[in-house]
Amino acid sequence: HCQRFQVLECYARMSTRDMTQVDAALGSLLEMANQDPDNVPVLLALATGYMQRKETPKARNQLKRVQKIAFKPNEAEEFEKAWLLLSDIHIQGGKFDLAQDLCHKCLKYNKSCSKAWESLGSIMEREQSYKDAAEHYEKAWKFENQSSAVVGYKLAFNYLKAKRFVEAIDVCHKVIKAFPDYPKIRKEIMEKARMSLKP
Repeated sequence: HCQRFQVLECYARMSTRDMTQVDAALGSLLEMANQDPDNVPVLLALATGYMQRKETPKARNQLKRVQKIAFKPNEAEEFEKAWLLLSDIHIQGGKFDLAQDLCHKCLKYNKSCSKAWESLGSIMEREQSYKDAAEHYEKAWKFENQSSAVVGYKLAFNYLKAKRFVEAIDVCHKVIKAFPDYPKIRKEIMEKARMSLKP
């Protein structure tokens, strides 16, 4: 447990966003990784630090190491975060097939991982298959308990693009009710969906 505490300490230092603190944390984490190369919490923390330093290739290398390690249920959360972070990096790089594989890996162990469903939706949306995107965002919305304005917006947008206007309006109402200060959904989606329903 001592090591877990050290990892948390490194996260605390990195959260200051002060680069000397981030570098100090990375130094400690690299030492830990040298002693225990298959330690997933350490590798994830290293990747997080490198992302803060905008050193994406270095972060990706740590996350690829995690990918090769056999899943351990007691570190399920760290595995999931590492896979999702690597999936995000792949999405940014346009490697959608690799990103999808990682999302499916998350869902294999946690069917209700809303972030994995959201990433799959985002990939489908980028490929302009709005119907499939909507189906993935539906699951993300469900597993977020309809409490994310961002996911609600994406779902409503893809319903609109898939010409499912009634469902788009329904989601808009839910988002506006939960987040009254989220007005862009009304103008950008709800009004367009309403216009499209008019004969």
